[in-house]
Amino acid sequence: MVKRMLTRRFISIAVLVALGLFLLIQLLPMGINHTNPPVVSEPSWDSPETVALLRRACFDCHSNETVWPWYSNVAPMSWLLQKDVDEARSNLNFSEWETQKGTDTRLIKAMIETGAMPPSRYVMMHPEAKLTQSERAQLIQGMEKSLGQP
Repeated sequence: MVKRMLTRRFISIAVLVALGLFLLIQLLPMGINHTNPPVVSEPSWDSPETVALLRRACFDCHSNETVWPWYSNVAPMSWLLQKDVDEARSNLNFSEWETQKGTDTRLIKAMIETGAMPPSRYVMMHPEAKLTQSERAQLIQGMEKSLGQP
């Protein structure tokens, strides 16, 4: 009986501490810089289908047109999303294409072919971003036409 009361008390205190920490980390200003700089330049896309596939699977991270979901305002998810978008934009940004000259399209192609892009954790939260094999092939073909083959 005493053991059960101590267990309940411990669980109650642990839940309160966890809730307090969760509320406290919301005050940290990290991961809330949800800016979308202006679109400076885009590649000349070969077709509307290519752009549609890119918007569905790539643009949230690899452009200045990120759609920030509600959970992007809740730490610690906000930290992860901000880091992912910042890193993705620094590696490849379709909204600042003029500064992306020299981008190795072979790497982009390999990432799409292997399913590394879009990442599974992104697809988990955005099921519409999941590409079929034929959509992957169509996207690669459209990007090769639009961006040029290496």
